[in-house]
Amino acid sequence: MRRPQRRGAAKQSRLREADEIRLLNEWIEAGKPLPGTKPPPPSKSAGAKPTTPAGEHPAYGACTRFDELPLSQKTKDGLRKAEYTVMSDIQRAALPHALCGRDILGAAKTGSGKTLAFVIPAIEKLYRERWGPEDGVGCIVLSPTTKLAAQIFEVFRQVGKCHSFSAGAIVGRRKAGRKGVEEEKACINNLNILVCTPGRLVQHFNETPNFDCSQLQMLVLDEADQILESGFRSQVDAILSQIPKVRQTLLFSATQTKSVKDLARVSLKDPQYISVHEEARMATPDNLEQFAMVVPLEQKLNMLWSFIKRHLNSKTMVFLSSVKQVKFVFEVFKKLRPGIPLRCMHGRMKHEVQQAIVADFNESTSVLFSTDISSRGLDIENVDWVVQVDCPESIDNYIHRVGRTARYNKKGKALIFICPEEERILEKMKAAESKIPIHIRKVLFCTNYANLLSFFRLGRPSKKKKLKINVHRPVGTRVKYDDEGNIIPPLASVAEEVASEAVVHEDKISQRYAELYKEMQEHDKEDKLEHKKSLREKKLQKKLKLKRKRQEAESGSEEDSGSESDRGHNAANKSKRYFNSDDEGDVAAKDGDVLAQQEELALKLLSEMHSSLGN
Repeated sequence: MRRPQRRGAAKQSRLREADEIRLLNEWIEAGKPLPGTKPPPPSKSAGAKPTTPAGEHPAYGACTRFDELPLSQKTKDGLRKAEYTVMSDIQRAALPHALCGRDILGAAKTGSGKTLAFVIPAIEKLYRERWGPEDGVGCIVLSPTTKLAAQIFEVFRQVGKCHSFSAGAIVGRRKAGRKGVEEEKACINNLNILVCTPGRLVQHFNETPNFDCSQLQMLVLDEADQILESGFRSQVDAILSQIPKVRQTLLFSATQTKSVKDLARVSLKDPQYISVHEEARMATPDNLEQFAMVVPLEQKLNMLWSFIKRHLNSKTMVFLSSVKQVKFVFEVFKKLRPGIPLRCMHGRMKHEVQQAIVADFNESTSVLFSTDISSRGLDIENVDWVVQVDCPESIDNYIHRVGRTARYNKKGKALIFICPEEERILEKMKAAESKIPIHIRKVLFCTNYANLLSFFRLGRPSKKKKLKINVHRPVGTRVKYDDEGNIIPPLASVAEEVASEAVVHEDKISQRYAELYKEMQEHDKEDKLEHKKSLREKKLQKKLKLKRKRQEAESGSEEDSGSESDRGHNAANKSKRYFNSDDEGDVAAKDGDVLAQQEELALKLLSEMHSSLGN
């Protein structure tokens, strides 16, 4: 009797979904904002909902909360469970237009919540189209890095957990290799939402049979400015040739492009340019304090070490320009032990290792050395400092780097080391177009050590020429004595030394350095010999110890086997009787008694026989 009830319940659920979809479509159509309009600033009474006449749908263009949008109940439940309630500026501006089906070209500061601005429209688009597993791929989200793709997939999983869509993150993993590609081929046709990198998606277009995206409803490009660059140009062109042109397209980034060629490649139709921070006073977050320090190239590592030692209780991200630099600085600082956990991350690491490093860095206070692989889209909580040891390639890269801190209205600080010849870059950053407020700090360094050493006399002063203090004199009076013990006026002695040693003998100085160098070499040889001798002795002692243990083990086994053989031999000897033995023992005594009794009995019988014959 339960099967008909289940069928009836499923039918009722489908009817409820159909009614909900019909109401949502009517609401979206009735309250959609005009093209090119921006939402008004939120009112002071944000908690009070606007009143609407009975039978009419409320306008959603000026709402500030997710539950005021025309969203399905399942999406609202997912947002509530993920604790998303109030919309950010980019979400308020982009969601009303995206829910209407319009193409979006969005730009906002880092950490402003751009991910939810395309995750919610993608889920709602497929829900209103009644998308199912048999319909194939309905939404593709392209990400430039594997870490960002995994992060976007996690947001899809949180918000869409109440829906029945199938989603997957298709990224290139070095550890998986061909095995990972084969596993993805088996399930990629059953996925409704694909979060992937461009290279991996092109690989499946070329290798996976029957992989069809002809019914695609939405294409999303996160960090679109990087994806549309020359590095991904061929891959993006190959992807665009395999998907339909009639679709909804969303482009989001912190530094957006308005190039006509790029927009034509992606086939945007009447896109809505949404830049909530375009009129802002700064291109970086308002809560971010930015500093630039002019440091010579040879002093950058010293300054970085001093900075880490001064900020042991801060979570810090350090950006370097190459993988070699990241490895070198990490290994050197790890051996120096600054007193705070150190981690490093670069593009040559496996995807699983990168994910583990990000998770550990997210949970604890530590220092992360990284290349630009961590500059985009990485959402790490409570980063206090972002330090850039090397100058970034462009202003956009600088904005993305410092965007790892001061996220979601939290405070943060950024520091960049600039060489003296790179100071003109600071002027470009502080220009009116860039809108980056940087405070310059210059530090005085002593760099010409070779010239300074030539003015100092090497060696220790003799005891006679050391400054002596007479305790009987008043405090503060210092006296210097000559070889005979007479008091020398300090100023006169200095003048005499300067007058007598006005000429610097370079030959003597070089000869002195050569002698010191030879002496140091001899000391080094002696130290090496002593070190080798100690190692040899340790090795010999170790061998003797092992040999001693081996001999003890062998002797112990021989004693055990010898005792067992002795016990068996004694038992055998006891069971045997030797006739040629001098020691007869108890057995011989018993035999003698028996023979004596037999002889006595025989004599008695013979005497009785003789007596009977005589009678």
